[in-house]
Amino acid sequence: MRKLPDFPWDRLAPAKARAGRHPDGIVDLSVGTPVDSVPAVVQEALRAGSDAPGYPLTHGTPALRAAAVGWMGRRLGVTGVEPVSVLPVIGTKELVAWLPTLLGLGPGDAVAIPAVAYPTYDVGARLAGADTLLTAPEDAPDVIRARRPKLVWLNSPANPHGRVSSAAELRAVVAAAREAGAVVVSDECYIELAWEAAPVSLLHPEVCGGDHAGLLAVHSLSKRSNLAGYRAGFVTGDAAVVAELLEVRKHAGLIMPQPVQDAMTVALGDDAHAAEQKERYRGRRVVLREALEHAGFRIDHSEAGLYLWSTRDEDCWTTVDWLAERGILAAPGDFYGVAGARHVRVALTATDERVAAAADRLAA
Repeated sequence: MRKLPDFPWDRLAPAKARAGRHPDGIVDLSVGTPVDSVPAVVQEALRAGSDAPGYPLTHGTPALRAAAVGWMGRRLGVTGVEPVSVLPVIGTKELVAWLPTLLGLGPGDAVAIPAVAYPTYDVGARLAGADTLLTAPEDAPDVIRARRPKLVWLNSPANPHGRVSSAAELRAVVAAAREAGAVVVSDECYIELAWEAAPVSLLHPEVCGGDHAGLLAVHSLSKRSNLAGYRAGFVTGDAAVVAELLEVRKHAGLIMPQPVQDAMTVALGDDAHAAEQKERYRGRRVVLREALEHAGFRIDHSEAGLYLWSTRDEDCWTTVDWLAERGILAAPGDFYGVAGARHVRVALTATDERVAAAADRLAA
C-alpha cells in the first residue's frame, strides 16, 4: 500500500455530501458507471449459462474468442486477428493494473502513460515497482525514443477528456516503440462512442500495416453494453505476448466465470443494443453540453467517449464546489494528473431525469 496514492474518490466525499443536501437530491456525474439496464439478450444468455459447475477456461471459449474477432472486424475494420490471440479479462481495470507485473516489469523499468489519464495506468506501474513517464500526443514518440520505456499506454478515445488520436499519431508512437523495443497497449474501451471524430484502433491496418508485433488492444463491454457489473473485457494483438499473458494468468487463477463468458459472447455478436445505448448517451450529451455552455463553461476535446471535459478557467476544486452547491457532482480534473487541474470531468452516465435536473439547475 505504501507504493500507492490515496484512492482519489475518497477526496470527493465532502463535495458529494454537499451535493446530496440539495432539496431535489444529488445528480452524480462524477463516475462513468452505467445506469441503464443490461440488454435483455445478454441477461438471457447469463441465465442460460448459469448451470456451470466446472472450472471455466482461462483462454475463454472458442465461441467467445470468435465473437471478439468478428466484432473487431465488423465494427473496427481490424484484420489479421486470430481467435487464439484473444484473451478474456475480468474487467479491463484488472488488466490495466496488473499488466506491467504480468509482463515481468519491475524496478529500473519504465511505463509511459498519457499526462492526463485514467489513474490505474500509473497504479499498474507502481504495483510492479516500475517508474512512470508522462507523455503528451505531440511529444510521445520523442519521449519513447529518449527514455526507452518497456511499456507504452495509449488511450483513444481518452478518459477523461475524450480526445481522439489520429492514425498518424498512433503510427508515430508505434514506430518509436518498435525502435525502443517497447510493447504498446491501447485502451480502446470508448471506441464505439464517437461523436465528432472517427477513432481508429491500434490494430487497424492503417496504423500498424497489418503487423501486430509488440501491440495489444484492450476492449471492455462495460460502456457499449452496460456490463460494468459483469466484469467483461478482453485483450488481443501480438500472439506471442498474449500467449505469455495466458500462461501467467493460468497460474494466477485469473479466469472469467463461464456464465459471463456466455453473456459476453452474445453481447459481442449483437450490435443493435449498442447502437440503442449510444443514442441514449447522445441525447444526454446534447442536453448537458448546452446547459454547461449556457452556464459559462468551455468544453475542450470531448469528441468521443462518455465525458464532457469542462472548465471555468479556475482551479478544478473550486468548480467542483460550485457544482456541488447546485446538487451536481463532477470529478476534479487533477484526479487524472496535474495537467487536468483546471477542468472537471462531467459524465453522461446518469438517467434522463437526472440529466434534465442538472440542466435545470445550471440554467437557474
